[in-house]
Amino acid sequence: MEVIPSALWVVIMLVVLAVLFDFMNGFHDAANSIATVVSTGVLRPGHAVVFAAFFNFIAIFIFHLSVAATVGKGIVLPSVVDTHVVFGALVGAISWNLLTWYYGIPSSSSHALIGGIVGAVIAKGGTDALIWQGISKTVAFIIVSPLLGFLLGSLMMVAVSWIFRRTSPFKVDKHFRKMQLVSAGAYSLGHGGNDAQKTIGIIWMLLIATGYAQSGEASPPTWVILVCYAAIALGTMFGGWRIVRTMGQKITKLKPVGGFCAETGGALTLFIATALGIPVSTTHTITGAIVGVGSTQRASAVRWGVAGGIVWAWILTIPASAAVAALAYWLSLIIFK
Repeated sequence: MEVIPSALWVVIMLVVLAVLFDFMNGFHDAANSIATVVSTGVLRPGHAVVFAAFFNFIAIFIFHLSVAATVGKGIVLPSVVDTHVVFGALVGAISWNLLTWYYGIPSSSSHALIGGIVGAVIAKGGTDALIWQGISKTVAFIIVSPLLGFLLGSLMMVAVSWIFRRTSPFKVDKHFRKMQLVSAGAYSLGHGGNDAQKTIGIIWMLLIATGYAQSGEASPPTWVILVCYAAIALGTMFGGWRIVRTMGQKITKLKPVGGFCAETGGALTLFIATALGIPVSTTHTITGAIVGVGSTQRASAVRWGVAGGIVWAWILTIPASAAVAALAYWLSLIIFK
């Protein structure tokens, strides 16, 4: 019987841990895709998660791996990455995801992963090991993605309100119940296309660092791509119902027309970010779009206290996950000697 070298066992374990994070990403962020379509009553929760998971997976055939390349090669210097760094990054990201899921806070799995990578790398090589151009784009979109979601969501709502100004509310509701299936599918497509690639990127980073892939290759192994898209789709199928309630009911009350506008504005934002290779937060994006739709009715339609609490979670995500990742990195030096 062939004995697998211990180094390979470590790599296998880290790949499994990364896939677990990907599954949790789908589980944690299921609300981003289905909160509005569930809260408006267009789909039942069980049907909605299967619907979203399907579009999560088929994104594999639509989007280029630009985001995976940014995470795998554009955030930190590849020469600094090793199994300890990857372990620290994943533990930091998973820990933050579990904490925010438990309290029903829609934080960003994407920024938890970026924070984890940054924290573990700084613990090993200091700030000189970071690629600031890649990090600055990601950090900038912490602000840009919800603002763009807000803008597109509110503009969509204003445009739709004007176009259907002479149509009865009953007919508008009936029409947009069907249209919301299109917008929910588009948002789930954007969710899968951007978020699955982040895990593809960190596995690719790991394989390059350990010699199981070449840094000059244009894309990661096919099995990595398939496994990551399947994992996020399965995570979405199991869903994160605590967060669904916050996203779909606590921020503002949505009707099908509002859900359509929020999902369409959010989907457009994700498509733009993925095309640019920027690992953007689907949570930030849909939250901004929902707030934008609510604000077109009246300012009081948005529960700003809830939205403000979510923003604080956004601010804390990167430093908190980075701190846990640094501790996990130092711990891994003891565990994996």
